Amino acid sequence: MNESLALARFRRIGAVTIFAVYFLILVGAVVRASGAGMGCPDWPTCFGQWIPPTDESQLPANYHEIYAVGYSDTSFNALKTWTEYVNRLVGVSIGLLILTTVIRSWALRHLDKTIFHLCLGVFFAVAFQGWLGKMVVTSHLKPWLITTHMVLAQAIVASLLYAIMRSQKESIAKLDTAGLPEKFGLWLSIAMLLTLLQMTLGIQVREGVDLIMALHQYTGRELWRGEFPLIFLVHRSFSSIVLFTNAYLVWRLWKALPAGNWLRRCGGILMGLIVGAILAGVSMDRLNMPLLAQPLHLELASLIFGMQFVIYVSYRYSQRRLRGD
Repeated sequence: MNESLALARFRRIGAVTIFAVYFLILVGAVVRASGAGMGCPDWPTCFGQWIPPTDESQLPANYHEIYAVGYSDTSFNALKTWTEYVNRLVGVSIGLLILTTVIRSWALRHLDKTIFHLCLGVFFAVAFQGWLGKMVVTSHLKPWLITTHMVLAQAIVASLLYAIMRSQKESIAKLDTAGLPEKFGLWLSIAMLLTLLQMTLGIQVREGVDLIMALHQYTGRELWRGEFPLIFLVHRSFSSIVLFTNAYLVWRLWKALPAGNWLRRCGGILMGLIVGAILAGVSMDRLNMPLLAQPLHLELASLIFGMQFVIYVSYRYSQRRLRGD
């Protein structure tokens, strides 16, 4: 197969897979925010069926007894059931996309074996992620399992991003970064670590909020704010550090690079994502936890780390060329 065609096919399926993973993160966040995590109390079927019911009449009269945990104190909710079921369908679709990505990367093994190995590693990581999703359900939504599920999703996206960028490292290395300060890479690394720390704090906040939501049976949102855990205040204050650190980096990019430069555009996107994430967080704090604000906040946080990672890899490839490595 022609090398350029093989590269193009790999990048195309890789980009679709990354988009799908980010979509799954969003859907998963909607599931969690709506309390639909036990919409299907069993796995991999849903109420013992491959296609979930749409009405309570389609379930056995004693379904509360059959699914004692998770459905003992609530009635069948078709919206929650299908929300969780769509989450599972998207997860299966990503598994198929990852498999296709591995197949496409096989054609590149003579060019760069690392690309194939990365994709193969992602395939096994996604398989583990699927098993972890099962454990989330069978453990009845244990917080630490949900957190692990989310962290692994970030690692999967980063690996896919790196594989795609590595497949075009020659063109990325041509980016002009000579005007950036010597310690830009160090500051960028610090910004990424701060973002991961902020996401970890956010996950801890989310686990506390989940308990509050369950306590109120997902009603009375105006009451939740007064019961937020102390770590929420830390998470809220820490957002300022993340904002100003990234603002400094973006200012450096805009000051040193010409208009139209790839990294300069990425910097603008990064700031837009950060501002959007902060506004979503503020809306949760001040507007009684709007339902869509929670998934949006998490999705934007994931995109922020992804964009930082893209800038970091691009910068490193460019610097290697400048140093003659």
